[in-house]
Amino acid sequence: MGKTSGSTVFFSDLRAKAKKDLLGKIGKLLERVGLKEKVRKNFLVAVKIHFGERGNTAFVRPVFVRPVVDRIRKHGGKPFLTDTNTLYVGSRGDSVNHYGNAIENGFGYAAVGAPVIIAGGLRGNRSVGVPVNLTHYREVEIATEIADADALVGITHFKGHEMSGFGGTLKNFGMGAASRQGKLSMHSTASPFVKSGQCSGCQSCLQWCAYGALRMGDAKKAEIDSAVCTGCGACLPTCPEGAIRIIWDSGIQQMQERMAEYAYGAINPVRDRAVFINFLMNITPLCDCYPFSDAPIVQDIGIAASVDPVALDQASVDLVNGQPGNRDSALTVNLAPGEDKFRGVAPDIDWSVQLSHAEKIGLGERSYRLVRI
Repeated sequence: MGKTSGSTVFFSDLRAKAKKDLLGKIGKLLERVGLKEKVRKNFLVAVKIHFGERGNTAFVRPVFVRPVVDRIRKHGGKPFLTDTNTLYVGSRGDSVNHYGNAIENGFGYAAVGAPVIIAGGLRGNRSVGVPVNLTHYREVEIATEIADADALVGITHFKGHEMSGFGGTLKNFGMGAASRQGKLSMHSTASPFVKSGQCSGCQSCLQWCAYGALRMGDAKKAEIDSAVCTGCGACLPTCPEGAIRIIWDSGIQQMQERMAEYAYGAINPVRDRAVFINFLMNITPLCDCYPFSDAPIVQDIGIAASVDPVALDQASVDLVNGQPGNRDSALTVNLAPGEDKFRGVAPDIDWSVQLSHAEKIGLGERSYRLVRI
């Protein structure tokens, strides 16, 4: 993508010194991206973040969230940290457990200066229908507390992802702002299956399905009941033999396009009151939804911010791909600077689909101008 035209993406590396610490750089990024103009007195500001599954260690640390909260308060806003409940088994499947998980991972009020409010109700089924009139949806179901906010600030841990290639701002607001109904709808085209010849019958996958779709068949091989499966994909990386597969072409393409349309539904109503930050640190091969974090695939890079979520994610991809790969990680190919690190981890996933569709529907543009601060 072009680097001299298009939307502006502000970028800070991770170098620091006594009078120019990293927390201060976050504040500078927020100034440059125009937070002051986005937040007005008494605005309820949803700070959309991923709190990390219990056992995960790669999510954005609370110490980096505090300067964002402080800046929102400085400009008169009332910030709250939020995320929606998950489809799969884990510590964030309902709001009670999700809140407890957030506190255990360090997001208490004393640390971040803002309350945690889990969006979408106790079980994730409270939502607002937002008209979008796009390719896959006429209307999308956005979690109530996010849809009702006066302004949005996205804080995203940029990393690899087992179904979308990478997880950035588009995923944070697409999958991450949707109600349970919306999540089910987005995943409905991407149901996995078991390649029985590779299944060893170890049963380790069974515990990962919240819906009972995984079971042992007569041949003592795992099977997936497609009528019950939601397509959430939580089981994909759990098989030690790699026997759980998915039809990557049309199913994954549609999932990414639907995710982009949900991001549009979450962001577009407050487009002039939204800013987004990607943390390019601990760039792991998988999502923060797992109770572990594998080694980063490249070194830590920096922090990027923009009012354009598409340009921000495109710039983040380019920054990652411009790095040499970490040989002591899940990345075993495409290690040279300039080679595609996300296709190196997940060669069957074309991550560009989400960016292309988001640009097509008017959520932003892939061309950008990178401004270093």
